[in-house]
Formats: sequence, C-alpha cells, structure tokens
Amino acid sequence: MLPFRTAVEAGDHTAIEALLAEDVVFTSPVAFKPYPGKAMTAAILRGVTRVFEDFHYVKEINSTDGRDHALVFEARVGDRAITGCDFLHLDEDGLIDDFTVMVRPLSAAQALSAAMGAQFEQIAREATGDNPPMHTQL
Repeated sequence: MLPFRTAVEAGDHTAIEALLAEDVVFTSPVAFKPYPGKAMTAAILRGVTRVFEDFHYVKEINSTDGRDHALVFEARVGDRAITGCDFLHLDEDGLIDDFTVMVRPLSAAQALSAAMGAQFEQIAREATGDNPPMHTQL
C-alpha cells in the first residue's frame, strides 16, 4: 500500500507532510489555480480533514513504474455524499510532487467548495506559520 494512504488512514499529519516534496503542486477540484508548495498543500490537507466526514479510501491504482497513483475515496460533506480521487505523482526521491483531486457529484463539489472556503483563512494562517495546525483525525 502507498505510504501516503497509510498515513492518511492513520490520521498522521506529520507523516503526510513528510511525504510531500518542497515543490509539490496541489490542484484542487474547486479552485481555478493550483496551490504551490509543501506548507500550503499540508495546510489544505489538514483543512480537508476538518471538512470531510467518514472519509475512507475504496481503491488504489498504481502505475507499473510506481510513480503515479490514483486513490479513490468516499466521504461526506454535511449531508452530501462525495466520491473522489487523489491523483499523486512521485518525484525521483519518492516524494509527492503533484497532487490533483477530482470529486463528484457537482452538488457535493459545491458543498466541498463552500466548506473549504470557510476554512481558508485558517489554512492560509497555517501555511504561513501564523497559526499552529489543528491536528484532527481523517
């Protein structure tokens, strides 16, 4: 199993952050522009754990070279069931340098957008070190 999945399922935010490359780029399913950098990506992932309920992975698909991975997940955002996929690319050091998330259905994506929007001030503070991260379980 991919170490990232293991860390997420354990709710281990320290391990999750350690698996991110400094130059990782996070592409959100609900934001127009990607977010660059390890600090921002880690803060977004912590924010997601505060928004998603009943999060769990249901499938893992790995490329033959071990550098590309798709992790299909299910969760809830409020009363909306959401299905999504984390697409991860690993650099030559085995760290995540590209992280893209896609979700469905549209109503759940809209609920996710609203919930993450409400988190974004705290996410920005965490990413800049102005506010220590809140460690929550996935």
